[in-house]
Amino acid sequence: MRRAIALFKRSLIFVHRWMGVALAILFMLWFSSGIVMMYWSYPQVDDRDRLAHAAVLRAADVRVTAAEAYARLGREEPPAQVLLTTFDNRPVYRFDGGNPNDGDAPSMVYADDGTVQKAVTPRLVARAASQWTRRPAAEAVNTTVPAVDQWTIGLRVAWPLQKFSWPDGQQVYVDGETAKVVQFTTSASRFWSWLGAIPHWLYFTPLRRDPRRWSDVVVWSSAIGTCGALSGLVIGLWMLSPRKRYRHAGAATSVPYRGWKRWHTIVGLCFGVIALTWVFSGMLSMGPFDVVEALVERTVAADPSDRASDTPDGVAAMVAEFNASPPLPLPLFAERPAAAAIAAVPEFEVKELAFGLFDGDPVYLAANATGDTRVIPVRGEPTRAHDSAALIRRVRRVAGGALHDVYVMHEYDAYYLDRRRERPLPVIVAVLNDAAKTRFYIDPATSSIVGSYSARGWVDRWLYHGLHSLDFPWLYKHRPLWDIVVLTLLIGGNALCATSLVLAWRVLARKVKGYRSGRRIVASEDLAIEAEPR
Repeated sequence: MRRAIALFKRSLIFVHRWMGVALAILFMLWFSSGIVMMYWSYPQVDDRDRLAHAAVLRAADVRVTAAEAYARLGREEPPAQVLLTTFDNRPVYRFDGGNPNDGDAPSMVYADDGTVQKAVTPRLVARAASQWTRRPAAEAVNTTVPAVDQWTIGLRVAWPLQKFSWPDGQQVYVDGETAKVVQFTTSASRFWSWLGAIPHWLYFTPLRRDPRRWSDVVVWSSAIGTCGALSGLVIGLWMLSPRKRYRHAGAATSVPYRGWKRWHTIVGLCFGVIALTWVFSGMLSMGPFDVVEALVERTVAADPSDRASDTPDGVAAMVAEFNASPPLPLPLFAERPAAAAIAAVPEFEVKELAFGLFDGDPVYLAANATGDTRVIPVRGEPTRAHDSAALIRRVRRVAGGALHDVYVMHEYDAYYLDRRRERPLPVIVAVLNDAAKTRFYIDPATSSIVGSYSARGWVDRWLYHGLHSLDFPWLYKHRPLWDIVVLTLLIGGNALCATSLVLAWRVLARKVKGYRSGRRIVASEDLAIEAEPR
């Protein structure tokens, strides 16, 4: 029995050693880039960026009403979405829906003269790029990007794209069919991406171009890394002697090694658990285990507290009420047309004006460069947000018997949070009484669902975000405590990787030396404990 245990221990050490040789550099990349990822991520263009770069809407320039503009398209059905914004430095209505023959593709009609935007010319594309950077297009180098490159990974666009590069490092990618800016990078964002997101996510273009191959590489390298970290923890605890049966430098010690292996063991015992959880949770981010989600679904479905069958489908009703796009009767907005709505908030500098309905009444939602919003009713004075009491009554009416609780939340909770504090607050929280305990977070400013969570998402919330980002409320609410904790753990992980690299180099050097000399060199830890036992 002892011989079998000794053989198993030696085999475990052998496997752990060669896993370290294979993955030491990758682990170092993950931990080092994780520090950068705390503050810099992969560049992307989102709605906030578009608002920041858009031109300000001026009421005097909006001389055509939405109803008049929509009539130019010759559609019979009312639109599902209407947005007044700018295009090519001109006010334009963007209509979505109302024409089943063209797949409800958005259409644009200029609000200054009522002309329909049709052809997108190279000059228009160049002007779009120039407006984004506030630099003349003549100063930029224009190239055609026929396929995915390093900075367009993951974009769902029509190829090719037009890329404009300025001498100061700004790069703008524009969709040649729509003149829409789809990516923007700077020298700084590219530099930090190469130190952070790219090595952390293995976002190397030759690999990332094939999503399946990239996913397999990430999953399998994470799986092997998980086994390596777990085996290291087992070995460290196995070899550890709480009674200090070993001696090192003339003193009793619990760690049976000296030199770099001693440091590797000590650091591994201190930070091995976090290394294991980080690598494992990183693997879970790829969703490799459908069986886990299946088990969650089965558990939720079998929950005896499930009473969803006794009530209407609250989830579907809530989504349909707050996130659906019902047809917009444009004549309802005639009493206060878009130009008058912009004029109603003269100091706000409106960049987008969305048309909508609140309890059947027509309203506008204005947004400025920072993403701040104002609700402008067709009948009434502008406000910062919809009335919370009215929203709560609306939730109760829509959810009916499926509603467990509804309340106003002024601070982030465990399922709705943002360490950059950019997600809107306060929000209306609606908790349903289904087995999944589904909850919705509704922004009073927009009267839309801005977040949701159910028990079916616990794997992603806790096993990925919880273990990987340490996004626990008690840490997030006391920043920079979160920064200090995560930085400490990442530095410890880097120290673990540094000792792994040294040991891996020594193993490889011994093997190469033995190969050249023709002798078989066996690692000392395969034969005996290096420190002297007491």
